[in-house]
Amino acid sequence: MKPAIIFDLGKVLVDFDYSIAARKVAARSTKQVPDLQHFLGSSPILARFESGLLTREQFFDEMRQITGFTSDIKEFVSDFADIFVPIPAMIGLHEEVRQRGFQTYIFSNTNDIAIGHVRQEFPFFKHFDGYILSYEVGSMKPQPKIYEAMEKMSGRRGADLIYIDDRPENIETGVARGWRAILHETPEKTRAALESLIKPTA
Repeated sequence: MKPAIIFDLGKVLVDFDYSIAARKVAARSTKQVPDLQHFLGSSPILARFESGLLTREQFFDEMRQITGFTSDIKEFVSDFADIFVPIPAMIGLHEEVRQRGFQTYIFSNTNDIAIGHVRQEFPFFKHFDGYILSYEVGSMKPQPKIYEAMEKMSGRRGADLIYIDDRPENIETGVARGWRAILHETPEKTRAALESLIKPTA
């Protein structure tokens, strides 16, 4: 049985920039939030949203209280979500390993606003065997529960999982579970590392 290949989403298959959302949200807000870009990307509210502890509506209500956002939830979702651009070299790599018969999975700390946008805007997203998303599991990397969910979904454990992520702390948890892991730095390095793990043995 071939190993399954697990892809993180943000900074691996798509890049993102919270400064784009910060500019749009600030333009519709009545309150000034110091370093709104950092707040949007790293606030405890976002962590709760991505852990499944807040609904989209609850997240919007909390963000509106902090920023004084003057428009409705539809406008907020549009402003907050449109921060992604594809990484063609990595999307191409994924397609290549799919064509070679490897099962592939998305494994991401994310929220339903982001996933709704990515699913709608990026056709590659539908070409995976499964998706483990933090807001659905109720756990974020590097917490063990979300890794257990991936093992259960894929039906694989240990070295039968190859995991690509840009965050060292997330990689470390996978390695501790016996997964083979690649710390993503550039598409070229990741491609070379992946090829070394999946090339046929004589």
